[in-house]
Amino acid sequence: MGGSKKKNLSAAGVLRSQAEKQLQAEAGSQPDAPENSEVNLLRLVHELKVQHVELEMQNAELRCVRDELELSRDKYAELYDFAPVAYFTFDSLGVIREVNFAGAQLLGMEKEQLRNKSFVSFMVDAAGKDIFLTHLNNMVKKQVVQRCEVIFRSNNGRVIPGQFQSSVMHNLEHNDDEIFTSITDITVHRQLVAMMHREYDTMELTVHEQTEELVKANERLLHEIEDRKVTADSLREALTIIKQLKEQLREENMYLREEIDQIYSNCNFVGDSKAIRAALKQVGQVAPTGATVMIQGETGTGKELLAHAIHDQSDRKDRLMITVNCAALPPTLIESELFGREKGAFTGSTAKQVGRFELADGSTIFLDEIDSLPLELQAKLLRVLENGEFERLGNPRTIKVDVRIISATNRELDELVSAGSFRQDLYYRLNIFQITVPPLRERREDIVPLVWSFVQEFSKSMDKRIESISSKSVQAMQAYSWPGNVRELRNATERAMIVATGPVLHLEPPPPVRDP
Repeated sequence: MGGSKKKNLSAAGVLRSQAEKQLQAEAGSQPDAPENSEVNLLRLVHELKVQHVELEMQNAELRCVRDELELSRDKYAELYDFAPVAYFTFDSLGVIREVNFAGAQLLGMEKEQLRNKSFVSFMVDAAGKDIFLTHLNNMVKKQVVQRCEVIFRSNNGRVIPGQFQSSVMHNLEHNDDEIFTSITDITVHRQLVAMMHREYDTMELTVHEQTEELVKANERLLHEIEDRKVTADSLREALTIIKQLKEQLREENMYLREEIDQIYSNCNFVGDSKAIRAALKQVGQVAPTGATVMIQGETGTGKELLAHAIHDQSDRKDRLMITVNCAALPPTLIESELFGREKGAFTGSTAKQVGRFELADGSTIFLDEIDSLPLELQAKLLRVLENGEFERLGNPRTIKVDVRIISATNRELDELVSAGSFRQDLYYRLNIFQITVPPLRERREDIVPLVWSFVQEFSKSMDKRIESISSKSVQAMQAYSWPGNVRELRNATERAMIVATGPVLHLEPPPPVRDP
C-alpha cells in the first residue's frame, strides 16, 4: 500500500516538472512581463496554467488506465463467459447475480433469464435446499473455501448431481459479500463411482465365491488327507498284523517241526475197554462246546492224546493245537514262553518272542502238568481265562486272544488248593469239565492191542517183520501193573523190537525200580 502511494507521488512530481518545462517553453516566446504587481499576477497565472496542464496530463493517463481496465474486464468477461466450468455469483440468499454460458447451459436457460433468479428454485427437494443455504451461510461466516454436493433439476427436467465449490468476494457496488461458486456436474463421476462400487461388489462376490470354493477345496483336501491318514494307519495296522501273522506262522512252523517228532504215528486211542469208551464219550460231549477242560490221569496215560482228540473234534481243528509242558520250562522262562516278550525285556532277551497264547489265538492250547505253574503266573492265566487278555513282557500294550484252554495234571489239584500252592479261583475256572484217563492196570484188555499198534509203528522205522507175540509175553504183560502206563508199555515194546531176531516178539516187563 505504501509503495503504491510513493509511486503516485513520484508520478505527480514528474507531471509537474513536465508541466513547468512546457510553460517555460511557452514563456520564452512571450515578451518580458512588468516588474511589480504584474510579476505576482503573472506568477499566479503561471501556477494556474501549470496545474491545468498537470490535470490534463493526469486525465490523459487516467483515460489510458480506464482503457486498459476495460480491456482487461472484457478479457475477464470473455474468459468468465466461455470457461468450460459453470460459474455462478450468488448473494447470501442464493439469488443469481452473474452466471457464465456454461452455468446457463447447465440449467438449460439464457443468462438474462437466470439473473436475479433464486437458485433454490432448481433444488429437487427440501433437503437439498437446506444443504445449499447452509453452504452459503457458512461461506459468509467463515470466509473460507467451502464445498458441498447438492442434487438440482435443470429447466429441461434433467436431474443433476452437482459439486459446489465457493469463495467469498466483497461487492463494492452492492456493498455486501457475494459468493463466487463453481458447479461441476458429477453425474459421470457418480456413474463411475457406482460402476466402481458395482465392480467392487462383483469382485467381492467373486472373491467370496472363490474363497468359498477354496475353503471347500481345502476342506476336501483336509478330508482326503484324513482319509489318506486313515488309509495309511490302516495299511500300517494291516502291515503290523501281517508281520505278526508272519511271525506267528514262522513260530507255528518251528513249533510244528518240533511237535512232529513227538506225536505218535497213531494219534487215536487204542483199546475198547469200558473205561476208554467212557473217556472217549466225554470227549465227544465236550469237544464241540469250547468249554475249558481238565484232564486228570497218571503219568503216561495219554492225556495229551485225549487233548488232541478234543481239539480235532472241535470247530478249531483247522488250526494247530499248541502244547506247553509247564513242568519242563524253567520258572524264569515260563512267563515269556506263555505270554511272549519284547527284545531287551530282561537280561539275555536279544530278540522278540511271540508267546504260546498268541500262537494259539483262534485255536486250542494244552497246558500239561498245570500243577507246576508258579503262583505268580496263575493270576495271569486266570485273567486270560476270564477276559482273553495279557501283556507281553516289556510291552504294556494289552493283547486280546480267543483261546480254548485244556489243562492236564497227574496230581489232585484240590489237595494243592488246600495246601495253598494252587489258586482256588483258577482251579474252579480250569475244572469246568473234568475227564479222567484210566491207568493201564484198569484196562488190561487194551494191553495187547496197544502192543500191536507199537509193533506196527516200529516195524516201519526198524524194517522188521513181527508176526506174533509169544503167549508167555502176553501173560507177563497183563500181570504187570505198569506204573508208567502206556508210555512205559511203548518203551518196553521198543526194547523188544530192537533185540528181536525173528517173526515172534518176546516182550518182558521192565524190572522193578529198587528203593535207594
